[in-house]
Amino acid sequence: MPPDFDWTCIDTVLLDMDGTLLDLEFDSYFWLQHVPQTLSERRGIPLAQAQALIEAQYQAVQHTLSWYCFDYWSTTLDLDIHSMTHALGHRASVREDTLPFLEALRAQGKRTILLTNAHPHSLAVKMAHTGLDAHLDLLLSTHTFGYPKEDQRLWQAVQQHTGFDPARTLFVDDGEPILDAAKQFGIRYCLGVENPDSSMARKTFLRHPSMHDYRTLLPAAPRP
Repeated sequence: MPPDFDWTCIDTVLLDMDGTLLDLEFDSYFWLQHVPQTLSERRGIPLAQAQALIEAQYQAVQHTLSWYCFDYWSTTLDLDIHSMTHALGHRASVREDTLPFLEALRAQGKRTILLTNAHPHSLAVKMAHTGLDAHLDLLLSTHTFGYPKEDQRLWQAVQQHTGFDPARTLFVDDGEPILDAAKQFGIRYCLGVENPDSSMARKTFLRHPSMHDYRTLLPAAPRP
């Protein structure tokens, strides 16, 4: 479904990080390849066994803050997730359509807020390697508030913290359950990202409009 929102009715743009502003390929490689391989080597078990063990652990906490928490996974897997992320930080990359979009939003006076479920360490590493923070007005990790974006309490806390008006806000994310939560809270415009990971096929969104290139959405300059 193509997006159908009116930029004159939008003041604030809330943006996810991984898969939305950054290529999700980094996280796919890290969590689906690097972590299982490292666990296999550390425990001396077959890679397939390590993958199955980790998949079961992932499923057990999906859509909770633990799923995104480096401290949780460091303890659960007995791996130093912080240092592993730091070592691979150079793999983080910005989507090619991200900066033109953010620059257009800034030129139009829209407030841009990064709102990610990523752990603060992941956020810091990725900003250090991409410089994306220079193009945003505010960076927020949901860990600061104690709830993931799937939880209505997170949206209440973020609204109190930033003062955004849900009726005049666009939220962009690559996860449909998260878009569902935003819509439930009352955010008027919710948009899915069809191609969050450059190494994988496009996604299909069933309940929200979606796009694959921000440059098709650039807000037009106001007429004099």
